[in-house]
Amino acid sequence: MLRHLRRHARRNGILLSLALLIWGANTFWLTPAELAQTPQTPDHAACLSCHKQIVQSHLHTAHWLSSSAASAATIKGSFRNGRNRFVYNDKLEVVMEKKNGIWLQSSYFNGNLFEAEAFDIVIGSARKGQTYLYWDNNRLFQLPISYYTPADAWCNSPGYPTNLAYYSKQVPGQCMECHATAAELFTDDHGSVTYDKNSLILGIDCQRCHSDATQHIAWHTAHPADSLQGRYIVDARHLSRQQRLDACALCHSGFRKQFTPSFTFRVGDTLDKFSTAVYDSAAAANAELDVHGNQYGLLTSSKCFIRSGNLDCSSCHNVHVDEAGKMAVFSQRCISCHNPLPPHPGQDSTRLAANCIDCHMPALPSNKILLQLTAGASPVHDLVRTHHIAIYPKAK
Repeated sequence: MLRHLRRHARRNGILLSLALLIWGANTFWLTPAELAQTPQTPDHAACLSCHKQIVQSHLHTAHWLSSSAASAATIKGSFRNGRNRFVYNDKLEVVMEKKNGIWLQSSYFNGNLFEAEAFDIVIGSARKGQTYLYWDNNRLFQLPISYYTPADAWCNSPGYPTNLAYYSKQVPGQCMECHATAAELFTDDHGSVTYDKNSLILGIDCQRCHSDATQHIAWHTAHPADSLQGRYIVDARHLSRQQRLDACALCHSGFRKQFTPSFTFRVGDTLDKFSTAVYDSAAAANAELDVHGNQYGLLTSSKCFIRSGNLDCSSCHNVHVDEAGKMAVFSQRCISCHNPLPPHPGQDSTRLAANCIDCHMPALPSNKILLQLTAGASPVHDLVRTHHIAIYPKAK
């Protein structure tokens, strides 16, 4: 069945990233060279028999939900009449509709169908929002309309024109690298990216961070008594601090200048051999980095990080569990180092202990993510929690 009702010439573009990487279970260390030689097993279910609780918990996290096949369950925006339109002006609108079993973003100009493309892939857990991709043969493109959770409304996809339903922004490998577990792709001399659809594994599953589990499963199936340590698998406890940071920095340090193709980095490698940050370290020291996308740069510019000597992302984040919004949980991790709490004159110590986060890591407006919710309205800055840990007087 035809998914695409009308097409225009495709031009390359850059898709804004969101992102994410992590780890954590039992392990025997493999070298980066060994990891690079092992294929990815496309099924987290292989881990269920021994790690059922961790796997089931992980299925509710933003990492696992970072990408999925489009369906009525995964697309969070409304398709009901009256709530399924994004109006650019009195002549142009995009209607979210379902025709012949296909979810579509259909552009109408003066009431006439201009272009329609299918929702094929959902990007984002919808904790803050979602954007959507469609296939054009073996190429991926971003759809013009996204979903913004705080307003429960459709919005203009970030960075898109406000007077044109634009379907031609191609999705580079670097974006999918941070929203999927594995993919084989090819980038030609003109920057056009084609994907092997059969190789694309959506979501961030166990093996993205723990390496391929084929040898691990084979060994422990043959040696069930060997349960004290996981063999032939990556365990964060066996990594250096920088290796643990690099695993997260791949996707949480903003767009990086790549030296190697996407999906070639493996947890345990040295990230700077694969790509380098494009931000100014002086800007990071002054906490001038945008709060969207570069949590690594912001964290490493914080006094907590610099003075601790061992603080890393996993000091605060249990990536196997959905802890979003649980301020008391995160605050207890602050108190594990800041105990007793420093003096806060005039503040209730009980309240402080329950929420360090809103004062020392406030949600700040991103200049990278500007969302147009209605035609003619001022763009809305997405609020993102900064990872530059500091004293923010206005947050008191």
